[in-house]
Amino acid sequence: MAARIYQIPKNAMQSGKARTGTWVLEFEALEAKKPDPMMGWAGSGDTREQVKLTFPSEAAARAYAERYGIACHVVRTPPKTLKIQAYADNFR
Repeated sequence: MAARIYQIPKNAMQSGKARTGTWVLEFEALEAKKPDPMMGWAGSGDTREQVKLTFPSEAAARAYAERYGIACHVVRTPPKTLKIQAYADNFR
């Protein structure tokens, strides 16, 4: 039983940063998804794929995984780089 822990990224469609400090523990899929013969929807028999647990910090998520014996790895958020430029730079 493996899981990954990551921080929720900022929504690209909005400028707000609500819920960006939240950490998520998400189980990795045990079996590949396959199309349903009748409807064609992708699905699998693995129900743990639907579970997403949220935590206030990375330490809390790691403590939960250790308490229940869940092997996990942390996916770090890449550092944010800002490209500062003035409107006048568009006309150079």
